Amino acid sequence: MWQDVKMLNALSGLLVAVAVLALLGAGLWWVAQRPMFTLKSIVVEGMPDMPLRRVNALTIRSTALPRIKGNFFTADLDGVRSAFESVPWVRTAMIRREWPNKLIVSVEEYRTLGTWGEDGSLLSVKGDVFTANLDEAEEDGPLLAFDGPDGSEKDVVARYGQIKDWFAPLSLKPTAVALSDRYAWTVKLDSGMTLELGREQDKNTMHDRAMRLIAVYPQLLQKMNGKIENVDLRYPNGMALKDNGLVLAGLAGKQNKAK
Repeated sequence: MWQDVKMLNALSGLLVAVAVLALLGAGLWWVAQRPMFTLKSIVVEGMPDMPLRRVNALTIRSTALPRIKGNFFTADLDGVRSAFESVPWVRTAMIRREWPNKLIVSVEEYRTLGTWGEDGSLLSVKGDVFTANLDEAEEDGPLLAFDGPDGSEKDVVARYGQIKDWFAPLSLKPTAVALSDRYAWTVKLDSGMTLELGREQDKNTMHDRAMRLIAVYPQLLQKMNGKIENVDLRYPNGMALKDNGLVLAGLAGKQNKAK
């Protein structure tokens, strides 16, 4: 091998290249460790048109900052994102570097729609279940109540939106929406009236049942002396009304109930 000039030249060229790369790497490492690249500032901002309301500096200092390691070059952005997403009220965080020693953190907060279940969890307008200070969540007014099987959160939020639109012409608003383990819907309105909508048989089932009540609601309200406690809409062509123990079969009368 030692008599092979070409191989020796190739080997020496390789060794020189490795040495250069090692020196270059060491130089970059040395530069990266300079004090000027120590993180001096972490700026936290809200998303466009969504200013921060719940996330505050004190919570960030106690929850996120202790988990951030490294400098401008070595900080793990995924780790920084995870640290900020552990802060109460933070739904998502996006991180970017700003030369030479700053991180910019764009935070999307949870927007509360109501409570979820009975364990003190909250439900966001996007159907996320999260944990945060209940008193803070109630600062904007009483919370709506939602419940359903695990994984049904987004379906429940979507149904709430539909029901809200359907009953708007009557100036009635849903205050609670629940989906049972058997996938039957129950709704409470701000009038105190509870609607038993039952299970969805096709894409129009809930809409048709709601429209059946809406079409005759003023007459029924008058017949029930301005107060309806419960409406069971699980009948194919009718409904049953209840108030203070009085049960009245409405429309086509009490027929076989669709569970």
